[in-house]
Amino acid sequence: MDQAQRYLNESATYAGLSQDGPTEVRMWVTMSMLASQRRNWPEALAAAQVAQASPAARRDPFFDSLGRVRASLAYAALGEGREALRHLGSAQDTFARAPDHERPRWTAFYGQAELDHLGAIVHNRSGRHAHAEAMAHRALARIPSTFRRNRALATAQLPLAQLHQGDTEQATATAADVFTIMDGDPLPGRMRTLIGDFHRELLVLAPSTTYAREWADRLRTEWS
Repeated sequence: MDQAQRYLNESATYAGLSQDGPTEVRMWVTMSMLASQRRNWPEALAAAQVAQASPAARRDPFFDSLGRVRASLAYAALGEGREALRHLGSAQDTFARAPDHERPRWTAFYGQAELDHLGAIVHNRSGRHAHAEAMAHRALARIPSTFRRNRALATAQLPLAQLHQGDTEQATATAADVFTIMDGDPLPGRMRTLIGDFHRELLVLAPSTTYAREWADRLRTEWS
C-alpha cells in the first residue's frame, strides 16, 4: 500500500498537468479508495471531495455522482450518518440525471449495480441494516453472474446486515454463499476483511450454536 500511495502521489502531478477532467477524477477516486483500504477516513473524504469539486464533475453528473458516493462512504465510516445518507441520496440523484453518452473505458465499473452495492455499505456503516440488506439485494439483482467477485462482495454485505437484525442463523448461511460464489478461488483482501468482521461478530452473538461451530470449521478450510 505504501508503494501504491507513492505512485498515486506522482500520478496526481501528471493528472493535473494533463488537464484531462476524467483522468483527474479517476486519480482522486482511486486516492479515496486507497485511503479507505488503509482506514484513513479523513483522507478518503478529502480525496472524494476534490473529485466532486473537479471541472469534470461540474460538467457531467456521472462524475459528480462518483465523487459523492465516495464521500458518502467516508462520512459513514467517520460516524457521520446524516451526512453519509445525504451524500448517498445526492449521488443517486445525480447518477439518474447523467446523460447516456460515451465515457472513458475505466468508468464502465460504475453503474446502478455498483451504486446499490456501495449504498449497502453506507447503510451498514450507518446502522441502517434493513436498508443495507435491501440495497445489497438490489445490487445482486443487477450484477451479472459472470462477475463473481462483484457478486461475492455484494453478498458479503448481506450477512452483516442480517446479523445486526438478530437473524444470526440466516446470516451464517448467507455468509457461506460467498465461498460458493468464489468457487475455491482465493478471497481478495476486501472480502477477507468483511468475512473476518462477520466471523468475529457471530462469535460474540451466537458462540455456542451448532451453525456457528460449523461456520468456524468451514472458515478454517476456506481461509487456507
